Amino acid sequence: MDMLAFYVSEKQHHAGMPLYEWLLEEAKALGIHGGSAFRAIAGFGRHGKMHEETFFELAGELAVKIEFILDDALADQLLDRLRSQSKNVFYVRHKVQSGVI
Repeated sequence: MDMLAFYVSEKQHHAGMPLYEWLLEEAKALGIHGGSAFRAIAGFGRHGKMHEETFFELAGELAVKIEFILDDALADQLLDRLRSQSKNVFYVRHKVQSGVI
């Protein structure tokens, strides 16, 4: 099993919807059994600019992490789908062990 996570900006859109929502919809269409999107409360990216949620900040500058636990074949399919859309999205992929106790 793999954990595949994408990091996008709240502002990023594709096909008329937020990119994180598009990724979740694409994963669902591929038959991936679940995924989650997590909104950051603070952070900085490769440009070094600090972003933080404040009462007055409404610009949507924070990161969203979209995470899936899936088999290798589905991870490859989702990455190929993203490549076919010419999207430039940072991702992390690594092996995980999962289960239910």
